[in-house]
Amino acid sequence: MTLPPKPASRPEKVSLRQYVKLFREDILSAQPAKLYRAWMAEFRTPFFRSYLLNQPELIKTVLKERPDDFPKSSRISEGLRPLLGNSVFLTNGDVWKRQRRIIDPAFEGGRLRDTFGAMWAASEAAVARLAKLEGQVVEIEEETSHAAADVIFRTLFSIPIEHEIASQVFSQFRDYQRSQPILNLGAFVPLPRWVPRFFRAETKATAASIRGLIKQLTEERMAAIRAGTAPDDLATKIMTTRDPETGDTFDADEMVDQVAIFFLAGHETSASALAWALYLMALYPDWQEKIAAEAVDLEESFSAVSRLKVSRDVFREALRLYPPVPMMVRQSTCPETFRSRQIRPGAQMVLSPWHLHRHERLWENPDGFDPTRWQTENGRQCARDAYMPFSAGPRVCTGAGFAMVEGPLILSMILRHFRITPEGPSPVPVAYLTVRSKDGIRLRLERR
Repeated sequence: MTLPPKPASRPEKVSLRQYVKLFREDILSAQPAKLYRAWMAEFRTPFFRSYLLNQPELIKTVLKERPDDFPKSSRISEGLRPLLGNSVFLTNGDVWKRQRRIIDPAFEGGRLRDTFGAMWAASEAAVARLAKLEGQVVEIEEETSHAAADVIFRTLFSIPIEHEIASQVFSQFRDYQRSQPILNLGAFVPLPRWVPRFFRAETKATAASIRGLIKQLTEERMAAIRAGTAPDDLATKIMTTRDPETGDTFDADEMVDQVAIFFLAGHETSASALAWALYLMALYPDWQEKIAAEAVDLEESFSAVSRLKVSRDVFREALRLYPPVPMMVRQSTCPETFRSRQIRPGAQMVLSPWHLHRHERLWENPDGFDPTRWQTENGRQCARDAYMPFSAGPRVCTGAGFAMVEGPLILSMILRHFRITPEGPSPVPVAYLTVRSKDGIRLRLERR
């Protein structure tokens, strides 16, 4: 059976110079094949120690049991700070806890139901755009990026992607996304200052422009809130929620930071997952037909999403094989002993959904596409211990529930109307801001 595409691994032993070169080209293929079997791996140079953790017990310690002892590495901000500022994605400690207390209520179950109409409208708009491309070969990552951005703007600010500012943000973000990886080399390993950081002047300029546009939207919304004319959407909810401990709300600059990460996390990650899910459906047409049949009677009702069982399992499997954020970096703050290794404070602890989700000692058929695995004992066990497309523990993505409604819905809406087939060479996964294809994903669309 054909396996989904997977990047080649690097040779077992390489010099630091070679590793830097490989890492600059692609995070995923810069790693050795042994990481798909190892419980723990150490990367050692004269300058630093970095540890990749795959053992579920160790991941549980870092993310769930003692998260305050393993904060996000400060180096994660080296490439993302110009765009994300002091957003919840980058902060730690009391600042992060305050931000989550204000943000989390906007994504609770009842609020998620309130966003469904906007998601449905964005899904219909995506189908309408694709209808104009019927019979053509489509670069599907561009289309899923458009659809996911539309969802974010509709649910956050009650404006469609065609809105002038929304359109400008989306256009500039496309320029930004491939120029700056979500993990730069300085985030993955604590390099000495003389090693180049892969950060370009144009990346910083584009980030500043995006933030300026977002500031316009937030200032307009704050004025509408003061005037009592603001729509009841996610932006209004977040801007008017007070920290239950301090009574404070986000100020304008803080809100720009948070909107930037909502756009990154809610748009870029969803676009990545949806593009890979559609490619997998083109590669495995039997599953495509199952989703299309399931979606025949799909209606504009939040409760209808719970009936998209096939689509949900397919989307979960796409997230397993192609987790949008392939690696996360934490930092030890006190001496540790993991698997008989002595770990010093300041060491980088790398958690890799990419390797964990394909781990040969955990998953049955780890590189294969099998949505039925979620009904097996192995799948259920791994879902608890070895599956974290949205991270885990207190820092789990606040929009995880949002994504698991959006993804299956758009996937079902598209496949209800179109039959898709792969075109050209198989896509090669690489890590940009998220796991994308090196040269795009091309599919042919035919009306059903």
